[in-house]
Amino acid sequence: MRHPALPCLAALLCLTTLLTSSSTLAAPRAPLSPADTEQSLDIGEPEVSPDGAWVAYVVTSIDHDADEAKSAVWMVSWDGTQDVSLTAPAAGTHAPRFSPDGRYLAYLGTPVGADASVVMLLDRRGGEPRALEGLDGDVTDYRWSPDGKRLVLVLQATPAKTPKPIVIDALHFKQDEDGYLGNDRKHRLALYDLEQHRLEPLADDPTYDAVDPAWSPDGRRIAFIRTQEQGGDPDGREDIALVDAAAGAVARTLIRPYAPNTQSLQWSPDGAALAFTTGAEPKWNAYMQDRLELLPVAGGTPAGDTPAGGPPRDLTETLDRAVMSYAFTAGSGSILAAVEDDASIYPVSIDLATGALRRVGPGGGFVVSNVTSRREHSALLYSDDGAVAEVRALEGDRLRTLTHHNDAWLATRAVGAVTDLRFNSKDGTPLHALVVHPSDYVAGRRYPTLLWIHGGPNGQDEHSLAFDSYQYKRQLLAAAGYVVVGVNYRGSSGRGAAFARAIYADWGHKEVMDLLAAIDRLVADGVSDPERLGIGGWSYGGILTDATIASDTRFRAAVSGAGSANQLSMYGADQYVLQYNAELGPPWRDLARWLKVSYPFFHADRIHTPTLFMGGDRDFNVPVAGGEQMYEALRTLGVPAELIVYPGEFHGLRRPSFVIDRENRITAWFNRYLAPPAP
Repeated sequence: MRHPALPCLAALLCLTTLLTSSSTLAAPRAPLSPADTEQSLDIGEPEVSPDGAWVAYVVTSIDHDADEAKSAVWMVSWDGTQDVSLTAPAAGTHAPRFSPDGRYLAYLGTPVGADASVVMLLDRRGGEPRALEGLDGDVTDYRWSPDGKRLVLVLQATPAKTPKPIVIDALHFKQDEDGYLGNDRKHRLALYDLEQHRLEPLADDPTYDAVDPAWSPDGRRIAFIRTQEQGGDPDGREDIALVDAAAGAVARTLIRPYAPNTQSLQWSPDGAALAFTTGAEPKWNAYMQDRLELLPVAGGTPAGDTPAGGPPRDLTETLDRAVMSYAFTAGSGSILAAVEDDASIYPVSIDLATGALRRVGPGGGFVVSNVTSRREHSALLYSDDGAVAEVRALEGDRLRTLTHHNDAWLATRAVGAVTDLRFNSKDGTPLHALVVHPSDYVAGRRYPTLLWIHGGPNGQDEHSLAFDSYQYKRQLLAAAGYVVVGVNYRGSSGRGAAFARAIYADWGHKEVMDLLAAIDRLVADGVSDPERLGIGGWSYGGILTDATIASDTRFRAAVSGAGSANQLSMYGADQYVLQYNAELGPPWRDLARWLKVSYPFFHADRIHTPTLFMGGDRDFNVPVAGGEQMYEALRTLGVPAELIVYPGEFHGLRRPSFVIDRENRITAWFNRYLAPPAP
């Protein structure tokens, strides 16, 4: 037998070196898994310091032994060279805010042994954080006075240790996580003197709920939001009120706009105007996109319809997109805003003199949030298809990364490619979807495919790997070998008001048509295996899952999380009575309409898809009864079904072990029915 010649020792060593280097460079990355929840860090709430030299922010990690999330305040220098941990991780730490002189950094936290959130004060020159003394109740928000001598606090009474009857006299009487909204749970404003440690009530009218305070730049007045109920009043509006910054002062209404999804009051640096967000009349409550308006401030009027300083100016009148967050930039000549648009959220500069809007930052698909700006330094949170949220500096059209908490972890994980899919629905409506592929995807091969539906419906699928995003969930499913698609169906935001309002009072119709069109397209393109299709979602995604499997039998497995199908039974049981009354009308006025939007329950006999139902037992957003009813219906019909109830959980799960359990159960359910047959 002829043996091949052996290479010389030098060549062998050289080859070994090359192979070793190559294997090091090409070390396989592990797929994402639900357990990564305990490895990754969630970054949030950036706040630029008054001198622009630092950015404070919050880092949230998982304490495995305590089975809870804990947060700490960090601070990064503007040049990114110093990143400092300021507090130890603790439950409930959030809302870091610098004092006007930059000497102190305050935040909200719950001291060990306490049962209420308080303001913690950290002297940046050194020492341990200290809790403010003499506070009465749970502090839910706060703001520094311009001179740094006082704080305005938003206080809420802490629940009595001995339960008492809950007295309710409001139409909107329950809210997820807050529970029943009795009169004793209203928010009130108070002034806190930092030198004298004295607390004094401000605009203390017990008939109102008062939130979102904002000091005028001269420190003489405070603007805030007040309503007779928590959230918007039954007419869909809220007062923007103004009060002198003194105990006993009487508040007066400036204007009464429609309540937005998220309110944010900010004074212009010269104190001449007040910026605020506004929503839409109650009939469009579920489809509103927040607009940004600027109100000249020269006083108030009892009626609140025609402010003494003149009418407000709509800064986003021509935009037809939602403003998600904003901040005045140096000199008050412009506002930097985050705008939601077709699977992205990008920064926009709004010129206050001309009203001109200009997109800033790089192009492409990504998501920004929590815009903050001081001294010509603007920062925000940034994420994209391959990056979880980190703090970045916005410099012209460049986004410079300031924090790197997840870089090392993410470098060891395989993330699937994301592609944009543009197609038409059955009736010709143009649609946009995001398709997540397994990291080892091979073009030309058909894959088991999952529709994972976003909630809302006022929301969108976005180019973001943030931990609370729908795309992160899809990446977890793609890591199990699935192609996973997210469809911005009609009713979604990001495509303008008309697109969102297209499903008005007609739920589960056009959305289902749009979802099925995406599957038809992927099957036609040779991507999806028509014999291995699954569907699922949470919240409105669960509602649409029920609607879709009651309309089409092609899906082999489904997951309906925090969903409902018998919408008639949700009236008065969930937190959406304002929307129901305005959009559908009360059930006794139009029963046929209620039965129409409840068809998945009343036609449950059309469902043949094995379905996993899930929910939290304390969910007031979509009560778990919605899943229980459908579970009982399918079991009665002999359709495979399972029900998972998470004790003590709200609409969004908080307990880390439950979050991991949920993701593992969802994947296992799909694997049971969609995995390829064993060889």
